[in-house]
Amino acid sequence: MNKGIKALACCLLAGSALAAPHAALARSTNSVEARLDRLEAELSALRADLAKSRAETDAAVQRANAAEARASLSESQSAGAIQRVAALESKPAPAPAAPPPPADGFRSGNTTIKLGGYIKLIGSSTHYSDGEVATNSTGRDFYLPQTIPTGGQPSAHDTDFTAKQSRFWLNLDSTVAGHALKGYLEFDFQTSPGTQGSQRTTNGYNPALRRAFMQVDRWTFGQDWSTFQYTGALPESTDYVGGAEGTVFVRQPLIRYSAPMGGGTTLHLAVENPESGTASFGAPALNENGDDRLPDFVARLAYAGKMGELSLGALARQVRVENSGVAASAGGFGVSLGGKLFLNDEKTGDARFMVTYGRNIGRYVGLNFAPDAVFVPGTNKLESASVLAMIGAVRLPLMPGVRVNLMGSYQTVDYADALTAASLATFNKHAWSAAANLFYTPVKNVDLGLEYRHGERKLVGGAEGSTDRIDVVAKYSF
Repeated sequence: MNKGIKALACCLLAGSALAAPHAALARSTNSVEARLDRLEAELSALRADLAKSRAETDAAVQRANAAEARASLSESQSAGAIQRVAALESKPAPAPAAPPPPADGFRSGNTTIKLGGYIKLIGSSTHYSDGEVATNSTGRDFYLPQTIPTGGQPSAHDTDFTAKQSRFWLNLDSTVAGHALKGYLEFDFQTSPGTQGSQRTTNGYNPALRRAFMQVDRWTFGQDWSTFQYTGALPESTDYVGGAEGTVFVRQPLIRYSAPMGGGTTLHLAVENPESGTASFGAPALNENGDDRLPDFVARLAYAGKMGELSLGALARQVRVENSGVAASAGGFGVSLGGKLFLNDEKTGDARFMVTYGRNIGRYVGLNFAPDAVFVPGTNKLESASVLAMIGAVRLPLMPGVRVNLMGSYQTVDYADALTAASLATFNKHAWSAAANLFYTPVKNVDLGLEYRHGERKLVGGAEGSTDRIDVVAKYSF
């Protein structure tokens, strides 16, 4: 194309040369060529601009297409996600994972239920120095110092077998709305007289309630060991109590609040069922009056640590009787210090003790060895009875599964000066006992034991008696 333009230009110049001089023709030719060069340059620039514009347009179109494709994909993904959410929402919520099964016991709803206790057979051979204890009475089933015969009657020797002490308990444990709920029910056959037979035939004995309480967080409602009692002082014994005269021993209905104080210390505050077991002037037999109006107030500070335990209890109460509309009352108080010291790291050996002093608290100590108070009809007054009781025991492991227990127990009673010696002649003055036993555990949960106990009782008037007992026991705990 450039060659054609130049040829055309030369023809034009040649035509011009026919009419103009040669110099003018030369100048004209140079000028035309210069203009042609500028036109060609501008045309090239226009072509370049056009190509650039087309490239930019194509790029813009491609970007628009890509954006549209991305938008379409996003909408598709969003629609899919919405569909998946709708599908999930339309499905029922999965059931919560079931709690793991308890290590022992079984579960009912959100409550773990455990059943336990023991089956126990005791065979005892007992010698009484001054008389005999009536058959089928509690003094024949276990050592009860107030039943030791006194007064110079002929000696007696009796042998008894019993399974009354077999015990069962039910433990309930739940968590409701963040609150710890617990329940406990325990019974045996020891304190029930039985209505289904006798020792001659079926030996039938009715279940007897021991403990039945519920706990809501720090509160306890129901029947339990008295807050005044430190159960850790009870020795391991073939006997039902083991040194009855020297220990606080009461189970009764109560309302208790337990407040952890830190450092292994807990403060227990309670109001407990009141009942007065009083004697009358000249007659030691105890009377349950049922005339009490105020509950018994109890506080106990308990500590538990690596080396052992310590307990300090306090009791305040009112003793009250009412006869023919005329009432008499007296205040009562008591303090009890108990503890346990572990003798080895495994806690298989220990020394334990309890010391109790109080006035008009007889039913709390030694299973009412002393009366709560003595009622004098002539003055319509309750005269006081003060008690001092103590118990100590040592448990010594000899080898795996074999241990020895040594224990001693004592109680003495002081009566008000207003009571004459003659009126108190048949009242209990003091009692003591000492015992030693050997326990062997051949397999887990099975205990075989042999125990010897000597006990003595003395009355205010000087009469006294003693007992010697040998127990053999087999117990299966579950």
